[in-house]
Amino acid sequence: MNISCLIVEDEPLARNLMEQYVAKVPYLQLIKACSSPLDAMEVLRQHPVDLLFLDVQMPEITGINLLRILPKRPFVVLTTAYSEYALEGYELDVVDYLLKPITLERFLKAVEKVSQRLSAQSPKTVGVESAQPAPEPAPEFMFVKDGTRLVRVRIPDILYIEGLKDYVAIHIPGKRVVTLQRMKALEEQLPDSRFIRIHNSYIVAFDAIDSIQKDKVQIGTVSLPISDTYRKPFREFIEKNNWMME
Repeated sequence: MNISCLIVEDEPLARNLMEQYVAKVPYLQLIKACSSPLDAMEVLRQHPVDLLFLDVQMPEITGINLLRILPKRPFVVLTTAYSEYALEGYELDVVDYLLKPITLERFLKAVEKVSQRLSAQSPKTVGVESAQPAPEPAPEFMFVKDGTRLVRVRIPDILYIEGLKDYVAIHIPGKRVVTLQRMKALEEQLPDSRFIRIHNSYIVAFDAIDSIQKDKVQIGTVSLPISDTYRKPFREFIEKNNWMME
C-alpha cells in the first residue's frame, strides 16, 4: 500500500533530510516538500494526502495552528526541537512526535505507526467487493504535564480520575499523577467504552470497578460517590456492560 505524504518544514537542511528519509521508504510517495504552512494549505486543497510531516515552529503560523484550521486532517507526524509541544500534539491526535535531530530509525518507526493505522482503516474483502473499514484501535497511552515534565500514562492502567479544581489527579496502581488540566478536556481523550463519569469530580475505569452500590462505586479500598446528575447515564452504561445496580 502506497502512502502519499507532504513535508512542511521551513529549515532547508531539515527539509532536505526529511526528503532523503522519505526516498528510502519504497511505499512513501512524496507529493511535495513545502517551506511554509500557507503553501501546504494550498497543496492540501488540490491534493489530499495520507500523511503530513509537520514542523511545529514556523513563520506565519505554527504547525499546531495549521492542524487546528485544517478542515480535514491526514495522519500527522510532528517534528520539532522542543519537547514541550508533545502534549498539545497528542491532544490533536497526531500519530507520532519526532524530536530533532531525527534519526532514520526513529523516522521509520513513525512511518510504521501510520502504515498500521491506514491498514486498520482499509476495507477487507471477504467474498464481496467491499466491506466496512475496521475501526481505529483505541489509544493505549497519553501524555500529561506533571510539573515541568511530560509523563506518559498508559490508559489501561488508569483506575479513576479525580478533579481538584484546575488540576486533575490520575490514579494508577501505586501512585497518582497530578496535572494542570480540566476534567472535561481529559475526559474527551479517554475511550468512552472504557471510562464513565460518575460525579463532577470523578471519572472511573469500568474494568477497575470492584462493586457498585446505589450511591457509590468501590475501586480497591477507595469508595467514590455517584452524583444524582450522573446516576442515569452511569446506570445505562453499567447495564449495557451487563452489570446490575442495586
